[in-house]
Amino acid sequence: MKYQTPRGTYDILPDEIGKWHDVERVIREKTELYRYREIRTPFFESTSVFSRENDSSDMVNKEMYTFSVGGDSYTLRPEGTAGVIRAFDQHKLYGSMELPAKFYYMGAMFRHERPQKNRQRQFHQFGVENIGVKSPEIDAETIALGYDIVKAMDISSVKVCINTLGDDESRAAYRKALKEYFTPHLDELCSDCHRRLEQNPLRILDCKVDHDAPFMKDAPKLSDYLNEESKAYFQRVLKALDCLGIPYEIDERLVRGLDYYTHTVFEVMSTRPDSGAQATIFGGGRYDHFVEYYGGPQMSGIGFAIGLERLISLAEEEGHDFGKERGCDVYVLGLGDVQDQVLQVLSDLRHSGFSADGSLYGRSLKAQFKSADRAQAKYVVILGEDEVRQGTVNLKRSGEKDQISVKREELVSRLRDMEGSER
Repeated sequence: MKYQTPRGTYDILPDEIGKWHDVERVIREKTELYRYREIRTPFFESTSVFSRENDSSDMVNKEMYTFSVGGDSYTLRPEGTAGVIRAFDQHKLYGSMELPAKFYYMGAMFRHERPQKNRQRQFHQFGVENIGVKSPEIDAETIALGYDIVKAMDISSVKVCINTLGDDESRAAYRKALKEYFTPHLDELCSDCHRRLEQNPLRILDCKVDHDAPFMKDAPKLSDYLNEESKAYFQRVLKALDCLGIPYEIDERLVRGLDYYTHTVFEVMSTRPDSGAQATIFGGGRYDHFVEYYGGPQMSGIGFAIGLERLISLAEEEGHDFGKERGCDVYVLGLGDVQDQVLQVLSDLRHSGFSADGSLYGRSLKAQFKSADRAQAKYVVILGEDEVRQGTVNLKRSGEKDQISVKREELVSRLRDMEGSER
C-alpha cells in the first residue's frame, strides 16, 4: 500500500524550507520593530471557542474539523484570533500587560474546503492582535505592519482596500435595511445567503455566488447608515493612513468573512493580472465585543492574518531573493578505522560554531569527497590512522589541491584565521 498525504495537505521538503525560513525571519524582524510579542495557542480548542452563537461565516458553518472525545467537542483551529483572545482572557493578561497588548502568532490552521492553489485544508497563517485600546491611529498602524511585511518580501503589485462597518447602532440600522431589501429577492439568493439573511445580512454582500446578480448593484450602502461618530472614526483612520503614506481605496462592499468585526475592515490585495480569486494577501479588522465574549472585560481590539503559502507564492512571482540556507562549513573525511576520532573532530567544530558534517561509516575517499562537494563544504578535513597517531589533521579549502597539516588542538583557530583572510 502506498501512503500519501491526505487531500488538502502537503509536505514541505528540505529543498523548499529555506523560503519558509526567510519569510518567517522577515515576519519576526518586522513584528519586533513594532513591539509585538509571540503567543502560541493549542492546535485544537473547545468547539465553542470558534462556534459562537448565530455565526453566519462559512468557516463556522461548513469548514471546521470537529471531533468528540469523552463527550466533549473539540475543533482544530480554523483561524488564530479566537484562541489568542481566549488565552488573553483565561490568563487575565488584560490586568498584567501594558495596553494595548500586542501579540503575533504563526502556525498551521485547518479548514475543510475545496483545495486549490495556495489554499489547502491544512495551511499556515501569520497574524497579529492588538488588544485593549480603541484608536483610529492604531488601526492605521496595524495595517502598516502588514503592509511593511508585504513590501519586505518585494511584493510591489498591491493595493489597500478599506471600509467601515460602523458601530453597533450603525450596523444594526444597516442590517435592518439589508434584510428589508433582500427579502423580496429570496428566491434569487443562493442557499447560503438564505441563512445569511437571518444571521447576518451583511455577509450577502460578500457572497461569491450572488456577487454579480443584478439586484446586488442597488443594495443599500453602509455609508448611508453610519452615525456621525462612526463617520468621524473612519475619517481619522484614513487621515492616519495618509500620514503614513499608505495608498488605499475605499470599498463599500468590503465586509470580511467573519462576523465579529466592527468599524475598520481592510484587505491588502495583489494587483497582478493573474491573481484572480487569489488576490487577497491579508485582511482583518477591528472587533469591539470579542474579549468580553470569552469572559474578559469590555475591550476593543484589531488584527489581521496572512496566509504564508500565498505570501511565499507572490514573493516568488515578484522575484524576491529568498537567499540560501547556510551551507556546510567543514566536511570531515575519515580514512581507516577512525570513526570515533571523526566524531570527536565534528563535535569540536560544532561546539565552536562551525556547521560540520562527515563520514561516520567506512567509505572510499572518492565517495567522501563527492559527499563534501554535494554538501558545498567550504573546507575539508582529512583524518587517517597516521594523523590520529600524530595528533594532527590535514586541512584544505574545497576545490584546491594544496593541503596543510594542522595539530588537532589548533584546527579551530586555523579555520578562524582562514575565514578571516577571506573577508
